[in-house]
Amino acid sequence: MWQRVTRLVPLFLLLFPRQGAEACSTSRCCFQDPPYPDADSGSASGPRDLNCYRIFNRAGYECSWEYEGPTAGVSHFLRCCLKSGRCCYFATGSATTLQFSDQDGVDVLNAVTLWVESRAANKTEKSPMVTLNLYSSVKYDPPPGNIKVSRSAGQLHMEWETPTRQDGAEIQFRHRTPGSPWMLGDCGRQDDEAGFESCLCPLEMDMAQEFQLRRRRGPGVPGGPWSSWSSSVCIPPENPPQAKVKFSVEQLRSDGRRQVTLDEQLPQLELPEGCLGNNSGVEMTYHVHLHMLSCPCKAKATRTLRLRKKLILSGAAYDLALISRNRFGLGPNQTWHLPAYNHSGPGTLNISVGANRTTMHWPVLAQGLTYCIEWQPQGQDESLVNCTLMTPKDQDPAGMAAYSWSQALGAMGQKVCYRITIFASARPEKPTSWSTVSSTYYFAGNASGAGSPQHVSVKKLNQDSVSVDWTPSLLSACPGVLKEYIVRCHDEDSDQVFELPVKPTETRVILQGLRAGTAYTVQVRADTAKWQGSWSQPLRFSIEVPVSELRDLSIFLASLGSFVSILLLGVFGYLGLNRVVRHLCPPLPTPCASTAVEFSDSQGKQVWQWTSPADFPEEVSPQEALVVNMSWDKGEGVDPDTPGPLKEKVELPLDAPEPALDMELPLEDRRQAQGRPEPGTLRPGWHGGLEGSPAQTAGLLLLLGDLRQTPRFGSQGERGTSASSYREED
Repeated sequence: MWQRVTRLVPLFLLLFPRQGAEACSTSRCCFQDPPYPDADSGSASGPRDLNCYRIFNRAGYECSWEYEGPTAGVSHFLRCCLKSGRCCYFATGSATTLQFSDQDGVDVLNAVTLWVESRAANKTEKSPMVTLNLYSSVKYDPPPGNIKVSRSAGQLHMEWETPTRQDGAEIQFRHRTPGSPWMLGDCGRQDDEAGFESCLCPLEMDMAQEFQLRRRRGPGVPGGPWSSWSSSVCIPPENPPQAKVKFSVEQLRSDGRRQVTLDEQLPQLELPEGCLGNNSGVEMTYHVHLHMLSCPCKAKATRTLRLRKKLILSGAAYDLALISRNRFGLGPNQTWHLPAYNHSGPGTLNISVGANRTTMHWPVLAQGLTYCIEWQPQGQDESLVNCTLMTPKDQDPAGMAAYSWSQALGAMGQKVCYRITIFASARPEKPTSWSTVSSTYYFAGNASGAGSPQHVSVKKLNQDSVSVDWTPSLLSACPGVLKEYIVRCHDEDSDQVFELPVKPTETRVILQGLRAGTAYTVQVRADTAKWQGSWSQPLRFSIEVPVSELRDLSIFLASLGSFVSILLLGVFGYLGLNRVVRHLCPPLPTPCASTAVEFSDSQGKQVWQWTSPADFPEEVSPQEALVVNMSWDKGEGVDPDTPGPLKEKVELPLDAPEPALDMELPLEDRRQAQGRPEPGTLRPGWHGGLEGSPAQTAGLLLLLGDLRQTPRFGSQGERGTSASSYREED
């Protein structure tokens, strides 16, 4: 009997081992007491959020939990009590996740109670208990990584494919912004037949966000486990900050290209913690979109480039756009217009006009280039640009390329200013490969006739100047074509013409130094470097004499006439009174006080001497002599035998006595002297006066009376003997 019992004891011990009798396997649930006292410290920290479930699509189970508090030296034990009341545990060490199978001693078909005990520093912390059927508690997979994100009506729309055989799931999301904690949100139960699952989430306007999603089996299994959180989905703000970009354009280089430099300041966006890595989806990428506006006949006009510091472009007109892109697509664009390089000079383009064709020539840069000839009316819309492409096959011996058109085709209209530009490229399909060969302005039509200014007007400024104004010539709208204006003024009285050059930017000039009352004619023309313009219609004008000047002149003439009249009246009155006095009171002759001077035909000059009377009031220098030039014409007392007019010069010493004037006349004149003297002759009379015309008499008296205060002739009394007291002897 005892032998039979002894044999049964080892078998009982094998079926029901004693606690602590043997060490438990680490891969199976150990049905022994834990190797620590069964007590709970009651700390607020410790294990929590225990989830146990069947792994979908796998023959296994899993439990996971979280631990709050210091993790150093912590050992975790997963406890499990079966329906029969037996309990076991899994020792996981520091791990918070445990996977096991239905062969590891845990009942998966019936309800079991599970919890976690964490041992640290000789104290035990327990998690809340959960009771569930492991086989029925299925954990779904989280949403896959390829989640599509879009914006819809101010909200964020996320969508993904439903994992296989995981229909009817409930979905949650959590999100956070930089520096903020997670906030939980619900997406609701999904449709079983859609094939896609989606969720509407809030969208921040100015801040980036980080989203994560999870799924679980539908409400048919209450308390089903949630899937793990998906990978982070980073969302940029709806209104991302714009980049600050500035363009600087250099001058056109000798190779026909110019450098465009971009100075950009890209915005720095603050990101949540899970979006700090690269390729998070919140990054903003930038590109430069080029649209070459010039030469629209080329094959391709646009190109998109990655943002770079420098661009090398031709002198054509471009539209540049800075394009930003994020996971939502294109962001706001910034567009700039780069105008064509303005070159007003003739450049290297030579245009010649023939009888029926117009030809332009330019130097060939290299073989195999494609040239684009563009012409556009000045000041008109760019849509009216015309162009043509050509590839010269044979090189000109002079190294020049040529393009010509017939005037009958009307390629360029009459009396229109065109901007002509020639571009060249070895790869015409690339808008960035073109370079500018030549650019100039050309006036189609008769530049000489079109240069004639219209509406010339003259405005008086003062008595000797006027301003000439005219409307601008048609050539002035063509930069570099008009060289200057020429203003021509014709003085009709003196038949003098003078021209004045004027700058092409001015339409007014002032003419000075004009004379009032003189007629002038003015004309204007416009000249180019090659042609001389036509004169405008002549405009005749004159400056009228002001009424005030005429009035002043009439007053002056009237005053002058009055003065002359009074002077003549006084002279005639004096002469008449003197003649009357001498006839009424003739002076007595004093022959002893004077010496007669006899003028001979051969003597041209005679000095009269006399003693100075004591009653002369004047003091005269004795060195000075009075010189009198006297002349007689033929028929007026000149000897017929004397050849030519005879001029007698008489010098009178100033200190000599007053002489008596005695003139010896020829026989014919003496005979005439006996009768009435001829009018207009100057001669001494028989009664002490000079007979002749009044003007001659007054002139002789003034001559003899004013020269250096000489003694007056013909004084009476004690002053001397008058010349009139002597009679000429026959």
